[in-house]
Amino acid sequence: MKNTALASALLIAGLGLLAAPAHADSVPPVQDTPYTPGTLKIHVDATDVAHRVFRVHETIPAAAGPLTLLYPQWIPGNHSPTGPIDKFAGLTVKANGKTLTWTRDPLNVYAFHVDVPEGASAVDVDFQFLSAQERDQGRVMMTPEMLSLQWDKVSVYPAGHNIRMINADASVTLPAGWEGATALELASKNGDTLTYKTITYNALVDSPMLAGKYHKQVDLDPGAKVPVHMDLFADAPKYLEFTPEQIKPHRELIQQMYKLYGAHHYGHYTFLTSLSDKLGGIGLEHHQSSEDGVKADYFTEWKKNALSRDLFSHEYNHSWDGKYRRGADLTTPNFNVPMSDTLLWVYEGQTQFWGYIVAARAGLWTPEQTRDMLAYAAATYDKGRPGLASWRNVQDTTNDPTIAQRSPLPYRNYQASEDYYVAGAMIWLDVDAKLRALSGGKKSIDNFAKAFFGMNNGDWKVNTYTFDDVVKTLDGIAKFDWAPFLRERLDGHGPLINGIAEHGWKLVYTDKPSDAIKAIEAIRGNADLTYSLGVSVGKDGSIGDVLWDGPAFKAGLSPAMKIVAVNGTEYSADALKDAVTAAAKDKSQPVELLVKNFDSYKTVRVDYHDGLKYPHLERDDSKPDTLAKLIKPL
Repeated sequence: MKNTALASALLIAGLGLLAAPAHADSVPPVQDTPYTPGTLKIHVDATDVAHRVFRVHETIPAAAGPLTLLYPQWIPGNHSPTGPIDKFAGLTVKANGKTLTWTRDPLNVYAFHVDVPEGASAVDVDFQFLSAQERDQGRVMMTPEMLSLQWDKVSVYPAGHNIRMINADASVTLPAGWEGATALELASKNGDTLTYKTITYNALVDSPMLAGKYHKQVDLDPGAKVPVHMDLFADAPKYLEFTPEQIKPHRELIQQMYKLYGAHHYGHYTFLTSLSDKLGGIGLEHHQSSEDGVKADYFTEWKKNALSRDLFSHEYNHSWDGKYRRGADLTTPNFNVPMSDTLLWVYEGQTQFWGYIVAARAGLWTPEQTRDMLAYAAATYDKGRPGLASWRNVQDTTNDPTIAQRSPLPYRNYQASEDYYVAGAMIWLDVDAKLRALSGGKKSIDNFAKAFFGMNNGDWKVNTYTFDDVVKTLDGIAKFDWAPFLRERLDGHGPLINGIAEHGWKLVYTDKPSDAIKAIEAIRGNADLTYSLGVSVGKDGSIGDVLWDGPAFKAGLSPAMKIVAVNGTEYSADALKDAVTAAAKDKSQPVELLVKNFDSYKTVRVDYHDGLKYPHLERDDSKPDTLAKLIKPL
């Protein structure tokens, strides 16, 4: 075999087929030296809302010779190589008015090679970002009323340099009469064109813009030296109507975070909030801002939208956890060096935890809503993730931003995608319980938060950490063998809900859904019977998820089938729930479903008789209620 392979290789080489293509493997490595050619100038024409096209012109200082331009690939906050190169179009490169030939690297489609001619000191680059027309093409970033401008989508940068050492001047032309909000500092305004002060390219990408026709700004920390605003953009003026009582918990969120951490890491902060049913939803953290997409009626249907309010506590928390303090392996020198996500159970997991807890402390959630959401989360890791109990662990799910990139999955409960979020929150709830137990109630996770994230007030230079730094900080609060405690939960297959019991509560299941589950079902338009029949079903009978090895799975149901009838009656969520209840009373009667699978129909009988089951938290009076202490305002 070796001789045959060698002969084949020699033959191919003789034919010239092994010759390396031009520029292959020639993306320059990153150097930590200043970008001496000069400052990038980036202008975006965002006026073509009808076509949803961003038109970009850049001037990139460069010396004569080979130049590689990179389109951002590894996007902060996505933790993955999700830069939408498929929507990058129309690239032209010129120098001294002459069009230059560019070549895309065949081994790196985000890299473009060009030779800068003698006598030129810069290249002019033009291209378009063709944003999604429909949701199945990606996030919709332009509507007739508003737009979301993210600088990583509308710029290229020179390879071989640390993005923290490249300066950029950015400007944007908005549709006539529109207003914009961003963490960038305005240098000048000329009509509808806004020009911003020079900033590093890294910080530019970390400072997106939200703009639109209908805008209100709310001061969330009146009178403070460090301003914090909520910039609201809406589909229509009516959605910008809100009451002081609705703004109050958002203001209290700021104060609760300050009390928790004892420091902040920004010079100003803005919540870039879209109230829209048209613009693609989003929750994305940045150092001095966050992109927070909620339903258009977030304020006008206040009670209905209660469960979405922790978006603000989650994304705001990232200014400390994820932006200021960041896993060392997530901190890369540019946007095209691969990230390693091993510490996302801190970055996202602890932020998920504080998203719940600070929502309660600030009054965005009531204590009852918080307990309902913790019950919902705990049930997932009690009965709802068979994949974590068998073949995967929480640590391995930190690879999912690269593996799945949030694409739809056939059996998410078995594949266990991105569980570092909520499973991570359960681990940190357990950490809090252990800290309280070790210290006799004198220490808690609040002490960890202040020690780990609350240093160097006002500094926003990235402060990296490792697993050992986490362990060392915990040990400084309460002496314990923390490394195996954490690794057992991250690498093992055991239950992750011990923190519920240690805080004085029991996870129980009843036949009555909590208000939180009712709200979740209303938002998602489904019937969630995960913990009974083992299935989640959409409003029209379409099956969304089937619990691996659950009753429905064993009976032959699978995702993408459609339930047409239940016990001989046209499908409805109520009919399905009534059938489950009836089967619990008559053990001889299965739940009979007529299902459609592609163009075939068949009857499936689910032999399940234990009734409806929904998760709740119930007090355990044998233990003190430390959960009440945890969610109490500081």
